Amino acid sequence: MQVSRGSAVAVAGGAAVAAVLGWIAIRPTEPRPVAAGSPAVRAPAVVPEPTRTQRVRTVNGRRQPPVVRAPESASGRYRTVPGGDPAPRGPGRTVRYLVEVERGLPFDPEEFAAAVHATLTDPRGWGERFQRVARGPVEIRVSLSSPALARSRCLPLDVGLSLSCWQHGRAVINADRWGSGAPSYGRDLATYREYVISHEVGHGLGHGHTTCPRRGAPAPVMVQQTKSLYGCRPNPWPHRTARIDR
Repeated sequence: MQVSRGSAVAVAGGAAVAAVLGWIAIRPTEPRPVAAGSPAVRAPAVVPEPTRTQRVRTVNGRRQPPVVRAPESASGRYRTVPGGDPAPRGPGRTVRYLVEVERGLPFDPEEFAAAVHATLTDPRGWGERFQRVARGPVEIRVSLSSPALARSRCLPLDVGLSLSCWQHGRAVINADRWGSGAPSYGRDLATYREYVISHEVGHGLGHGHTTCPRRGAPAPVMVQQTKSLYGCRPNPWPHRTARIDR
């Protein structure tokens, strides 16, 4: 095919332009600023506000543990918390006990065991000398349990999925209550935890339920305070009661 000189020049010129454009297309370039609102602009990373479970709360002058929502059921098997804690010095009989936590619950077993021992050995407590051990023989087992396991372990008592109990040598602590407390204690989860340990272990020591003596009085620890205060004020201790604002 014949090509005229003018056509050849045009073709050559077009090839040169194409080559230049191709070089421009593949040359690394600096990113260009894009107008705000353009789809190419990424929104700045947003750091979420701390959730309720992450905030450090202070209620009644006490630093509160985080609220934790426990699952309705977990593995159904307990794990004994290893190690132990000595009985405090002083009068009173020694009570050997162990702590166990159902596998699969979102709680640290060692932290739970430490909270239990601090409550049982508090001067406002029952007065026995509690010694935590990792194996029997023991008088009491304190068992953190999912609501489903608590319901099973508490039979023939009917605790549903929301209550704790004393049954068959165990203070069965409902993990949902341990994680979120009870309306009777308001936002004071730390104090409610002391109450539920004191109350259920109190059953293990032979104490039965009692009633509110008069409106406005501190509730005896063996009142079923998780259900209601019955006109009393919340109180987690067998002795030396203290006012708690809800």
